Amino acid sequence: MSKNVTALLGKTAYLNCRVKNLGNKTLNMQVSWVRHRDIHLLTVGRYTYTSDQRFRAIHLPHSEDWTLQIKYPQHRDSGIYECQISTTPHMSHFIHLNVVEPTTEIIGGPDLYIDRGSTINLTCVVLYSPEPPAYIFWNHNDAIISYDSPRGGVSVVTEKGETTTSFLLIQQARPSDSGTYQCNPSNAQSKSVMVHVLNGEYPAAMQRGGQAFAPTSPAHCFVLAVSLLISLS
Repeated sequence: MSKNVTALLGKTAYLNCRVKNLGNKTLNMQVSWVRHRDIHLLTVGRYTYTSDQRFRAIHLPHSEDWTLQIKYPQHRDSGIYECQISTTPHMSHFIHLNVVEPTTEIIGGPDLYIDRGSTINLTCVVLYSPEPPAYIFWNHNDAIISYDSPRGGVSVVTEKGETTTSFLLIQQARPSDSGTYQCNPSNAQSKSVMVHVLNGEYPAAMQRGGQAFAPTSPAHCFVLAVSLLISLS
């Protein structure tokens, strides 16, 4: 039975092998780590047998844990790693490492058209992250949005989990709210969307075949956002 471990691209990964209930066998026992992609012996005991210095074995005296440390993991490091225990009979423990890079998406971009006086509802989703971002900042035209500014009516709701979602709500949209909005998670690349607050006009970009398309209502936008989130989860 193999164990799955997810690591963040560029952030040190640890693969742990716990050796228990071996009694006196531990005196002559050796624990080795082998990478299956190229059948490469990485470590034996606490010694490293690869020229790639990102790999290191960690073991404390009298501890049951033998840990393979991988610094700055890359996508190519994904795959199966075997912890081999030199007992009789031979014992092994397999770990499947998956190196992921979190991605950020703003639902409905890259351009959103909002009627003046309605609510701007922006939804930012952080995917493929082994742990939730410590924080998510929202920017408007490169300035961090202040939720207690005199403008008022600005709020953020963030739901953390396997998929982290941040909702930016701006009530009573006005022309000065137009511009570039950027979602900035602590552990992923930022994502931007252009918001256009309309004063009853319909720009050419919203017209197809001579027919003008009105902006989607805030309620409909919310339903679409929730539907997409359900499909992503």
